[in-house]
Amino acid sequence: MADTIVDNGKVYNRAKIWQIGLFALNNTATNLYMFILMFVTYYATGIAGLAVVAVSTVLTAMRIFDGITDPIVGFIVDKLESRFGKFRPLMILGNIILATSVLLMYNVTHILPESMQFIFFVLIYALYVIGYTFQTTITKAAQTVLTNDPKQRPLYAVFDGVYNTVLFTGGQVYVASYLVAKYGGFTMGLFTELNALALIASAIFTILAAIAISGKDRKEFYGLSEDTTNTRFRDYWKILKGNRPLQLLSIATTSDKLAFSLLRYSVVMVMLFGILLGDYGMSGTVSMITVIPVLLITFLAVGIARKSGMRKSFILSSWITFLSFVGLIALFLLIDDPTSMSLSNIGIGMILFIVLYTLALGFGGVPSALVNPMIADVSDYETSKSGRYIPGMLGTLFSFIDKLVTSLAPAIVGGAVAMIGFKNEFPTIDDPLTTPLFTMTILLAFGIPALLLGISITMMKFYKLDDKKMEEIQATIAEMKDKPKNIEDPAI
Repeated sequence: MADTIVDNGKVYNRAKIWQIGLFALNNTATNLYMFILMFVTYYATGIAGLAVVAVSTVLTAMRIFDGITDPIVGFIVDKLESRFGKFRPLMILGNIILATSVLLMYNVTHILPESMQFIFFVLIYALYVIGYTFQTTITKAAQTVLTNDPKQRPLYAVFDGVYNTVLFTGGQVYVASYLVAKYGGFTMGLFTELNALALIASAIFTILAAIAISGKDRKEFYGLSEDTTNTRFRDYWKILKGNRPLQLLSIATTSDKLAFSLLRYSVVMVMLFGILLGDYGMSGTVSMITVIPVLLITFLAVGIARKSGMRKSFILSSWITFLSFVGLIALFLLIDDPTSMSLSNIGIGMILFIVLYTLALGFGGVPSALVNPMIADVSDYETSKSGRYIPGMLGTLFSFIDKLVTSLAPAIVGGAVAMIGFKNEFPTIDDPLTTPLFTMTILLAFGIPALLLGISITMMKFYKLDDKKMEEIQATIAEMKDKPKNIEDPAI
């Protein structure tokens, strides 16, 4: 049975563990594309021959375009009902569009006449954004039907955290320690092998996620199980304005995501490991060292979330990450020659770097792992308040804000390196370490991220959807289901 009586007789829609575990692969499927597109700047500038500033501008503009498409897709999700459900059709469609766009981008752009390359790159990137939006919208929206048990929802973060750790850690090792050495840098051969593997794996993950959600992608699990949603597209702003938890969670999470978008940005990784530490291959080795500790941190944080609520786990993780960034800044300011730090001759400096970097990666990944089930909490809050089941709209409102903010990452990095003389090409592992490059690396990798985490912590202090509040909300929705009626929100 889907329903299980728990917590003082309350009835929740619970999922089987395998359903949660496999559905989390939908996020991994899109993260695979996000990972391979982290290196698109090296393809666009090194192979296609586009200018650094132009590419940075395009990536920023595409993130904004991504945000604009979110509300449209969210509206479609909330209105869609088909024989295959509300969520599965758009998952599959999104993945097909993603595969098509990447194949065209990397196999056609560089062979076109120079006058057509930039326009083609922009158009295909826009197609990629549309596919990405379709599939990522479902990751957030379908959380509401997967489970509404406050003690079970955080389990999604365990699987998502593990998958993302394996993906980003293993991916960085694969690229930095294997592909770069195999192909002698970011060459066409590297991109061909990397993209082929990602496309195949993403397709498999999407199919598994669709199977996992199939038993829940039915009308009886949609909100109040009644057609009480009469939301118009123009209601987006009014809903955003009236949903305080959504506002606070959006600001907090987007600040956190922008922080790690900067740290994980391919150019910043090259600056940190390839130039500052003098060994780009070290990024893969350090990532491997951090795998087990990061997974243990994820389990710990989710354990706290299940016991004391996701809000508490989010805040605690953000504080530890903030202090880790501060520690890394202090470490590099105190070391005379960062290139002397080596894994072959480990000293106190290298040990401190690994410990602080591990804490930053481990606890820094917790808010991103928790955010999808937390958006489901926000959706349930809206349902209990207004009677509207609009997970697509609320999820994409969040994504809209998220993408507008995180779209700044390419522009920040591109503008920052241009300020210190890298106007036509990004810094590479062959560039010597200078004082401006040292300063900018520390600022991009740790300084700005620390400031952003301060904003995130402040916002979450005012976020009220803790474990107790969510139990009250689920009880309210259960009562509303017993007495279904059309409810109009006077604010709308």
